[in-house]
Amino acid sequence: MDRPKGKLIAVGGNEDKGSYPNPKSKKKYYLDFFELGIIKRFLSEIPAENPRIEVITTASLIPEEVGERYESAFGILGTENINLMHIREAEDAHKAEYIERIRKADGVMFSGGDQSRLTRIFGGTEILNILQQRYWHEEFVIAGTSAGAMVMSEIMIKGGSSTESLLRGSVKIGRGFGLIDGVIIDSHFVIRGRFGRLMEAVVTHPKTVGIGLGEDTGVLITEGHIIETIGSNLVVIADGHHVEYSNIKEIEVGKPVAIAGMLMHVLAKGNVYNIETRKFFKDMASLEKKELQTEPGS
Repeated sequence: MDRPKGKLIAVGGNEDKGSYPNPKSKKKYYLDFFELGIIKRFLSEIPAENPRIEVITTASLIPEEVGERYESAFGILGTENINLMHIREAEDAHKAEYIERIRKADGVMFSGGDQSRLTRIFGGTEILNILQQRYWHEEFVIAGTSAGAMVMSEIMIKGGSSTESLLRGSVKIGRGFGLIDGVIIDSHFVIRGRFGRLMEAVVTHPKTVGIGLGEDTGVLITEGHIIETIGSNLVVIADGHHVEYSNIKEIEVGKPVAIAGMLMHVLAKGNVYNIETRKFFKDMASLEKKELQTEPGS
């Protein structure tokens, strides 16, 4: 089976870093940054000694401010080869300058904001094609926080209220960048109580695995299927493969969704989950030991 050579780092975010505000909330843009340990891990996964990083702020309403925070965070870690891409319109994504910079980058990071804006601007572009090809065929690292994490999967949550989730139709689904299939990623998961939202998304798309990312927490995804939790909070896995019953195809829009048999896991820092086998491991050493035991001739 073919495996991607690159790695993904999906981060749950903290407060919005300039994302589109909830109509019910005060229209204040937060710039709290996720812990430097996650950025440090991002840099450590890039094989280049002095990596060239491109930070894409397209999802944010306040790209300049967000970009400055990324520059500061990387600078604290001694990384100065940081470039910002404030791509605001779809036509800008086709500029030769940006395309060439993506070709030369050692790692790319997408900021938080609005994931639908990312798909609208980059969908069908040469930039997205390059990202997909480099992720599959090179030791290339793509990271994203909040919206930048949610857009990584083929099936993407576009929106939906936490309070109205598990009422059929309350979760809006779209198509993401397609870097990883068979999963649905949600962010700001713990503080905003998005358990129901992720469960509805998973049961709407049978045989998928939901990944709920807590704040200041992320997952490192290697070989397209091995998840390692990094950061200070929690990651929740919602496995839809064991669902025995759901009424979601029978009920009208707005009616409560019933689910029987969804399997849940909660991962803390260092815990590992295999998307293919849908197994939980205490750490990478436990996973590697299990793999050795199952190798032919062992």
